[in-house]
Amino acid sequence: MRFIDEFRNPELIKKTLEEIERIIEPDDHFRIMEACGGHTYSIFHFGLQELLPKNIEFIHGPGCPVCVLPPGRVDEGLEIASKNSDVIFTAFGDVMRVPGKKGSPLNHKAMGTDVRMIYSPLDALDIAIKNPDKKVILFAIGFETTAPSTAITVLRAKELNVDNFFVYSNHVKIVPVLKSILDQPNMRIDGFIGPGHASVIIGAHPYEIIAKDYNKPVVISGFEPLDILQSILMLIKQLKNGEAKVEIQYKRVVMEEGNVSALEIIDQVFEDRPAFEWRGLGAIQNSALKLRPEFAKWDAEVQFNVQKITIEENKDAQCGDVLKGMLKPNQCKLFGKVCTPDNPVGALMVSSEGACATYYNHLYSTMNY
Repeated sequence: MRFIDEFRNPELIKKTLEEIERIIEPDDHFRIMEACGGHTYSIFHFGLQELLPKNIEFIHGPGCPVCVLPPGRVDEGLEIASKNSDVIFTAFGDVMRVPGKKGSPLNHKAMGTDVRMIYSPLDALDIAIKNPDKKVILFAIGFETTAPSTAITVLRAKELNVDNFFVYSNHVKIVPVLKSILDQPNMRIDGFIGPGHASVIIGAHPYEIIAKDYNKPVVISGFEPLDILQSILMLIKQLKNGEAKVEIQYKRVVMEEGNVSALEIIDQVFEDRPAFEWRGLGAIQNSALKLRPEFAKWDAEVQFNVQKITIEENKDAQCGDVLKGMLKPNQCKLFGKVCTPDNPVGALMVSSEGACATYYNHLYSTMNY
């Protein structure tokens, strides 16, 4: 299949690995953060960490929006639905297992709350249209990747004058969180494998601040084995040459300017939040999106007067330290014992793209805890 088979070609993979090994010297040690959970999954799924020289250390970034969602946000949305029999709570499948103080959306569904899984924001709008006597909340989540589809749905609701559809926005932005991580004391990251999906929307230009202000190279990568290996090679060449620039490996999908139409739609419907709490990382300025005032009619936070719920995290769950590269997932006190994919306690065990879930699913049988 085009764009898959050639990026899994054993000969090309072998040649790229040989080139990486050729330019790396024994004293080199590169700490590379893959900023997307999809890359983390691919690295372990294809065994790339075993093929690459030990001089390359992966730091698993905050590129899984479900993983970094504060549990209080889920509780806030579920609180509306559980207290109002005329409210339907809708969310994507990976949100359904996110644990809150009183359980996940699936737990609430089992207790009688009207919770429904959707595959698209338009599914939630369709539910609202078909149930005019109900109020339907879309628990919108994701990086810039999914924000356009939410924005289009809001515009569609406005066009059709659907007044029983509401968005609870948890959309977040990739560049502010990368800056926040780099601002941490004693943080050492040499370069970034940039997220492919979000970059389809935002393009390459927003990452320039990482290269110019922090002197860190960024290579936007695809998700196949050869994509990731080529991106690592590009990063290492920059680092060896003392360069820090933004490059696109994933050129078959990502353009420098991004998707201009999608960006215009996001800007039309959303504006930056002054601050947003990231699970394991704390509050980060201008790192999330909320509906603009002109769309308040469809804003769940406005229409339901949502009260902030703060949940104290399990202090033994060391999610922030993993995200900052201070610990590997299996070094967390709870990993594989209390915290598992079936019983996610920490942020990074919730989704299959979370670093802890990836470690658990791919390496659990070979690790000694």
